[in-house]
This record gives sequence, structure tokens and C-alpha cells, in this order.
Amino acid sequence: MPNASATLSPELAASQWFNTPAPLTLRALRGRPVLLHTFQLLCPGCVAEAIPQVQRIERVFAGTDLQIIGLHTVFEHHAAMTPATLEAFLHEYRITHPVAVDQPSEHSPVPVTMQRYGFRGTPSAVLIGRNGAILHQAFGVEDPIAVGARIAMALSAAIPAAVEDDPAGDANGCAGDRCEVPAPSSAAA
Repeated sequence: MPNASATLSPELAASQWFNTPAPLTLRALRGRPVLLHTFQLLCPGCVAEAIPQVQRIERVFAGTDLQIIGLHTVFEHHAAMTPATLEAFLHEYRITHPVAVDQPSEHSPVPVTMQRYGFRGTPSAVLIGRNGAILHQAFGVEDPIAVGARIAMALSAAIPAAVEDDPAGDANGCAGDRCEVPAPSSAAA
């Protein structure tokens, strides 16, 4: 589980959303574990292994508050992987969880969210804890038992009372997503 130095997940930069009535934000999802999986519709590993694995995860954890989000992050073959093509792909492969289209970068072929997370390619996945911290990040398809165990641990974590966004902190020693316990005084009572 995350420690005091855990990294908060960067926000998603999406140019379009599918399978959701409104755009999602990771900030609004705090309190729920999130599995963010990246894919490209022309990525053989994504189509053959990663997407079926995510669909199994979706079925197994359907009765929980796990939020699964797909991120179509196109860094090659841009002309072939348009939102219209993606929409047909989602329908054909029966992908029903929310899917964001990673926002193209003005200065790079690598889209914005992919840059923010430092993804090396697709498929990639990030498990985000209830407090918004990155619990695990991986490139490629991982062992399903390990993935399931990590998700179960994230689901069993306590729901945080609140996550303070003020990086300067407050009078109680809280800043960002953590609070520090004051060091004991040197004078013993």
C-alpha cells in the first residue's frame, strides 16, 4: 500500500470519452481504486492479451467499487487510429468500461497522458489507490494472479476521510495526500 512518499497520479488529458455520459477525472474518483489501462487498437499484445485480461478483471471485480478506465494512447499510425475507428473497435470487442482518447501533444507524437505517466508503450497499466496515489505501474501484460492480488489489496484499503489538495499543508501537519506525526519531544514526562 502507498507510503508517505507515494506519488499522486497525474490527471488524465483526454480529447474524447467513450462509454461514459461525462468525462471522468482521477480527482473526482478519489476514494475508489482505479485501474488505468492503456492500449492502441492496432497493438497485437493489447488485442490478444491485455484487453481480454482487463475484461476478465471487470467481470471478477464487478461487485466492487473498482473503476476501470481505458486510455487509447496513440503514439504511432495516427491516421489509422481515429476516434471513429476506435468507436467501432470498442463496439466490436464489447468494451463497455469508460475509455478516454489520450490528448495529442502539440510538440510530440507521444500524447499528453502517456508523457505524464512516462509510459514506454502499450499495453501499460497503472493501479491507483483510494487516496489517488500510484500503487503499481507496469509495461506489458502481467501475471493475472499478481494483478488480482494487487487489486484486492487496493480494494481492502480504508477509504480516506479526505484528501487535501493544498501542497503547503495545514496546521495539523497535513500536506497533499499525507499527514506527518509530530516527532516525540526529547523531554520525557
